[in-house]
Amino acid sequence: MSPNILAAGAVLWRYDAAGEIEIAMVHRPKYDDWSLPKGKLDPGETPVVTTVREVAEETGLNCRLGRYLGHVTYPVTGHRKLKRVDYWAAHVLDGAFESNTEVDELEWCHIDRIMDAISYPMDRSIIRNFLRLPADTDTMLLVRHAKAGRRDRYAGPDADRPLEKAGRAQARELVGNLLAFGATEIHSAPPARCVQTVTPLAEKLGAQIELEPLFSETGYAAAPDAARKRAVDLAATGAIPVICSQGKVIPDLLDWWSARDGIALPPARNRKGSVWVLSLHQGRLVAADHLDKALTPIDIPVR
Repeated sequence: MSPNILAAGAVLWRYDAAGEIEIAMVHRPKYDDWSLPKGKLDPGETPVVTTVREVAEETGLNCRLGRYLGHVTYPVTGHRKLKRVDYWAAHVLDGAFESNTEVDELEWCHIDRIMDAISYPMDRSIIRNFLRLPADTDTMLLVRHAKAGRRDRYAGPDADRPLEKAGRAQARELVGNLLAFGATEIHSAPPARCVQTVTPLAEKLGAQIELEPLFSETGYAAAPDAARKRAVDLAATGAIPVICSQGKVIPDLLDWWSARDGIALPPARNRKGSVWVLSLHQGRLVAADHLDKALTPIDIPVR
């Protein structure tokens, strides 16, 4: 039975004055429970966008997403329905809590007492996933260009092949999802379809797109070591870079990077318009999460 209620939430964290990690839990008077902030997808939303919105609505806090922490699925009491909740790590940026209709209290718990304070075993399993790796990670967003039609049907030079209508829609939808992870700067392989994929994001940020010939298929094939070094260097700048590249570059780059740092990659088809969220700690790749269908807005009937 497939879940027919979709939701998303976060392990929302911060450092206290002593530099110790605290995790937010919210009290919902309707259920008299303490849980992680979460909520249902609105029509046209993706789980990534929902997470940022729901955290803001329930806690008053703005956040930046990091690692994907997995999902839980459970039956809804009183209904013949299953609910799926996807979770991300989320670092607090700013804001202040105010009591609202859904949440009347927010409490910050140190990690040594959060497991006893939270109400649900499923929330504890997500928190354990969060605690398995360092909380404070650097993020890189590696995007495969959006749909651009078939190469053999374009009469001009392949480097000039533009996005098709579906690809332009993908490019627009990427904006909110990439901003949820705090994207700050944009790099792209030179082919037009790569540049066009990140143009809506550049317009939203008011940022320039820096062309990176090493991340094109021809540039990468000619100098793979230089391309890999460039990617590692970009990840170490302290910014949150978006890199738009091509289908013959991304799998090899990730295979090399994951082997170097000893992590396993999740299965992925690396389809056009998909995104890898790379998390690094002290220069080492510690997690790589692939977003594909999760970037497609869900058309949820309004009941």
